[in-house]
Amino acid sequence: MKNEETKNPWKKVSGKEVYDNPWIAVEEHQVLNPSGNPGIYGKVHFKNKALGIVTLDEDLNTWLVGQYRYTIEEYSWEIPMGGGLINESILKSAQRELKEETGITAKSWENILRIHTSNSATDEEGYVFVARELTFGETEFEDTEDLKIKKLPLEEAVRLVMENEITDSLSIAGLLKTKILIDEEKL
Repeated sequence: MKNEETKNPWKKVSGKEVYDNPWIAVEEHQVLNPSGNPGIYGKVHFKNKALGIVTLDEDLNTWLVGQYRYTIEEYSWEIPMGGGLINESILKSAQRELKEETGITAKSWENILRIHTSNSATDEEGYVFVARELTFGETEFEDTEDLKIKKLPLEEAVRLVMENEITDSLSIAGLLKTKILIDEEKL
């Protein structure tokens, strides 16, 4: 039951799709804002779930994936990640992404995080898993991926977050939550 605090104060007057591709759709909405005034709202709808994986070996080393990100025109170090189809298990999708990007498979998986990556402009929903009991194999990069992989202690990855060297939201949230759960002995 919704109470006054959680009630939606926005009213959608109309909406239309203004762009569509296999990954996203962009919508333009005419709205009445919480004050009752007319306005416009843009929404980016993602057709996949965002999935990230913090891999941990027995010595608490993790793996980062580096690549040039076209949208921000910068090189980015991130946890292994990718998109999971809406109708596919998020675990199955995460397992596929980890194997493709790093060649790593894992026996132990724990979903530690659900996140909305930028909820003022998009409905994208993300999940982060911690993967353990690792086995190493060959990568299976997609043709859009030119990736570098590096192994480092989890502590070092957290330092990179704290020094703004890692700026990806899913990576920041996943690495920091993993560190906190380990420190609290909950992981």
